[in-house]
Amino acid sequence: MSAASQTLPAPPRSMLDRLLSPFSRVENGEGAGALLLAANVFLLLGSYYVLKTVREALILSEAGAEVKSYASAGQAALMLLLVPLYSWFGSRVGRLTLVAGSTLFFAAHLAVFFLLGQTGVHIGVAFFLWLGVYNMFVVAQFWAFANDLYTEEQGKRLFPIIGVGASLGAWLGSLAAKELFKTFTPHQLMLLTIVILAACAGLTYASHLRQQRRSGSAQARAAEEPLNKSGGFQLVLSDRYLRLIATLVLLLNLVNTTGEFLMGDFVADQAVLRFGAGEAAAAQRGAFIGQFYGDFFGWVNLSGFLIQTFLVSRVFKYAGVGAALFVLPVIALGGYGFLIFAPVLGIVRVAKILENSTDYSLNNTVRHALFLNTSREAKYKAKAAIDTFFVRFGDMVQAAVVYAGTAMAWTTKNFAVLNACFVVVWLLVAVQIHREFKRQEQEANPVR
Repeated sequence: MSAASQTLPAPPRSMLDRLLSPFSRVENGEGAGALLLAANVFLLLGSYYVLKTVREALILSEAGAEVKSYASAGQAALMLLLVPLYSWFGSRVGRLTLVAGSTLFFAAHLAVFFLLGQTGVHIGVAFFLWLGVYNMFVVAQFWAFANDLYTEEQGKRLFPIIGVGASLGAWLGSLAAKELFKTFTPHQLMLLTIVILAACAGLTYASHLRQQRRSGSAQARAAEEPLNKSGGFQLVLSDRYLRLIATLVLLLNLVNTTGEFLMGDFVADQAVLRFGAGEAAAAQRGAFIGQFYGDFFGWVNLSGFLIQTFLVSRVFKYAGVGAALFVLPVIALGGYGFLIFAPVLGIVRVAKILENSTDYSLNNTVRHALFLNTSREAKYKAKAAIDTFFVRFGDMVQAAVVYAGTAMAWTTKNFAVLNACFVVVWLLVAVQIHREFKRQEQEANPVR
């Protein structure tokens, strides 16, 4: 047999690649890159939960809960202005400048908020609006960047590992916030977050540089090309696949936030039933609600972390990204179906733990993986539009639903029936996305 006809053995995997194998299949040299991205999103999500706690302290102390509820609606209006600006910026700079530059841009805003706060200016409402924009954009562009670094085949294997960083960051960030508030003021925590965002920009640069070294010169040059002139909303409205994803995200957020209202209202009613509605029982009602939510969030965070760590990669491997779309709506439909016929606190608690933990882990990873087979413009611009405006628009629709239902004196059962109907529509949209995803897979990998 000639040397030319022999098949060269695959290069050996590093120790790090082998250590990550229990979580997902990692090929030679991929482990370090996946961990860089996991560390990046760990810091992004962890710092967000610290800033989220700062947000609550500022707006509730300066403006109150009523103003906070009104400010939520203003975030969707801001997205209408900012998504086109982000698209414009992406059409003029390369990938590294877009992602790292946007991160540092938000970090500079924190310095401004810190200085204003130190002079006694009330920044609660402005910071609330800013954080809603910040959270949507930085997370959306991180996953756009990850989509741009990996092929579809790599993303299916490595996104579950990167998602562990997101789940762990959200969990530990929420725990750290409580402890940090014992030492730092809200304004000082802004300065701490600036340092963290600078580190995120550094990790973005390291990931970009590593991918350039591993890819060919043509791919490296293509990655630095500015995006075309298409706007984010234009891309979504002109492409059926992207329109379906936008509709899915809207329905998902509508169902989840309506479910959160339903559970909160249900828990409050249960507190009144157990301890009475008088002022004398206020402390007991508050303790009951606090204990319920403390236990609830603990189980959601723990379950989400375990699902992300041990199940997501296996669902991707054996069922596929498209099929994984159906897991969360099936869980949600079962939960609201049970609630229709048995409105019991224990059932709503278990149903929402399963729904939220699956949403924060498996479904979150699936949503990002849906962009693996799209254009670079769709990865950055359309994804930014979908993960910002359409998410917040779902909040606005939910607020209208709750307002109308409350005005008509709906019961828990009424809201559960409506949410079940929304989930059915969600499933129908998921069927269409699954078909489009499979069609694009077949076009990208035709059978010879």
